[in-house]
Amino acid sequence: MTTATIDAPAQPSTPSGGLGSRLHWLASDTVTLTRRNLLAVTRIPEALFFSTVQPIMFVLLFRYVFGGAINTGTDYVNYLMPGIFVQTVAFGAVSTSIGLAEDLQKGLIERFRALPMSRGAVLLGRTTADLIRNIFTIIIMTVVGILVGFRPTTGVLAYLAAVGLILLFAYALSWGFAVIGLTAPNSETAQVMSFPLLFPLTFVSSAFVPVASMPSWLQGFATYQPVSVTVSACRSLMIGAQAANTGHPTSYWVVQTLAWTAVLLIALIPLAIHRYRTRT
Repeated sequence: MTTATIDAPAQPSTPSGGLGSRLHWLASDTVTLTRRNLLAVTRIPEALFFSTVQPIMFVLLFRYVFGGAINTGTDYVNYLMPGIFVQTVAFGAVSTSIGLAEDLQKGLIERFRALPMSRGAVLLGRTTADLIRNIFTIIIMTVVGILVGFRPTTGVLAYLAAVGLILLFAYALSWGFAVIGLTAPNSETAQVMSFPLLFPLTFVSSAFVPVASMPSWLQGFATYQPVSVTVSACRSLMIGAQAANTGHPTSYWVVQTLAWTAVLLIALIPLAIHRYRTRT
């Protein structure tokens, strides 16, 4: 005797119901995917180790090799560390593009689309996981900085405000690299596409050397591009505007950092969502 079976209809890819139900579904799915992405990092300890070692090597290199040759008007390690913090989270944002490209390459995102889950949770889960990873990274880099002589002078609250700006800026960058990850055919290409954008922003900036030491035709870009603005704000918050010698009060750079971050989020989130819908 045979039994006929009828396939159940596919579940909806987006939740039904009112706004409250949809937001609850989005939050729940985002938490689940955030946990999944964080667990994926812990299961590849080699990647976690080398992503942590790289910024430490930058600290040691600039602190003990180049630091003596760079005149900043203040203790170089105090000048350096805010730049290292911003550079580290900027480089870490590449993991967003690589992770999304890998998920696409393996067909995992197609599987997510077949499940009864909120589509927005895929991007939110990835960017939120990278935000949490950046918190861990900044804690490690703070310890390393203190060990090599970094001494914030403005107090705990100002230091935490600087960390908050760094994390907010990193979150905005993650959405930009999400666009790259959803555009690249594979994770290797995503990484190759990311670094040509990162290197000019991080090294043609005030992160490691004063902008005044650069050619005059380059100083305008180096001063007001988003990485430099964020570095100047964090440096002023961590060691004081006078010691940072940025030419403007702390509030000036903080407002500009928030403005740059808002512009990036407003531009990049819709672009990433559109690319996600068209790619998948």
